[in-house]
Amino acid sequence: MSRPGYDLVIVGGGLAGSALGLNMARAGVRVLILEREAKFRDRVRGEGIFPWGCAEACALGIYQDLQQRCGREIRTWRRHLGAGRTADRDLAATAPSGLGMLNFRHEQMQEVLIELAEKAGATVRRPAEVVGVTPGACPEVRLRDGEQLTARLVVGADGRASRVRGWGGFTVRRDPDFLVIASTVHQGLDAPQDAIQSCLSIERGQSMLLYPLGAGRHRSYLIHRAADRPQRFSGERDATAFLAACRQMAMPAEWFGGARQNGLLASFDSSASWVEHPARDGVVLIGDAAGASDPTYGCGLALALRDVRQLRDQLLAEPDWLIAADRYATAHDRDFSALKRITDWYTDMSFSTGPAADAMRARCLPLWAADRSRTPDLHGAGPDAPSDEAARLRFYGLV
Repeated sequence: MSRPGYDLVIVGGGLAGSALGLNMARAGVRVLILEREAKFRDRVRGEGIFPWGCAEACALGIYQDLQQRCGREIRTWRRHLGAGRTADRDLAATAPSGLGMLNFRHEQMQEVLIELAEKAGATVRRPAEVVGVTPGACPEVRLRDGEQLTARLVVGADGRASRVRGWGGFTVRRDPDFLVIASTVHQGLDAPQDAIQSCLSIERGQSMLLYPLGAGRHRSYLIHRAADRPQRFSGERDATAFLAACRQMAMPAEWFGGARQNGLLASFDSSASWVEHPARDGVVLIGDAAGASDPTYGCGLALALRDVRQLRDQLLAEPDWLIAADRYATAHDRDFSALKRITDWYTDMSFSTGPAADAMRARCLPLWAADRSRTPDLHGAGPDAPSDEAARLRFYGLV
């Protein structure tokens, strides 16, 4: 059999695709990254990596470049409790990694990483539209212009709407729609630039987050139950209404007095979607293509980096890449399942309705206030936080 044109063909040049291509090229692997977009642009995507994900970025050798070229470390997570009360967490002092969050404009981060991948020796082609993948012992990738490429392994890193999943024969599972996230970038929002701001209103069925991006900009997120507001915030026409909704939350209303929209305003469903065991027949999925966790909780970028690190380690350690891919998929399933259990618990506690839900919160919230170890640490530990049956019983105040 003739040697494939590339060892690794990666479909998608975002965070996961470029980070994997960069690392494998540094190891001498022949890598091709195919990216559909000629230039990345704002699409209301995650703009912060939690401390457990920053540890993965360090392990992949990209943390310093991201911090210096497009990001900034944020140490403080501030919760607004109402009536002007706040509670701060020093992330770097309390997370196992010893790091804070890393914030950036998503599209800037993508440009930095794809450039680094190319400098490391990966071949990058953009714009390049993939129209098909044929799994097999020597999987094939087909481009819009008719070109056909072969590889030892094809990696789908093409996001929540992955087409590689379908071509590879993977079955997608998805939670029912329940929560909606509305988001935009605000300029001139008079909030501090040194902390993530968060608040939750159980009465309104809403939560809110502000991520500082520097240069007087913040990414504003408003999360609400889909059934409570059938009409979605979208476009410039809803800029005023979105600001009004933000002012009604527990953060200081005056922060929003001079704010103006400086980016796309859009809403999207936040339900999780995933495949079981994202590796089969010469095709592997990473990042959101493999499993998109509920974006309400902001773990997507960290989980993508966990995928990249685990797949890289397996490919470099095992000469048989089909065996390596299978081992990666097993590890991915373990981590995604753990993360999903934890976020499902938090959604139940924060957004469920009815007398039983009210009684649950009345029982649990005082216990949480007295002992924060009852609540899994999504920010610091992610899927490594306890999520077994004993942890569930403690979370729900049943022991």
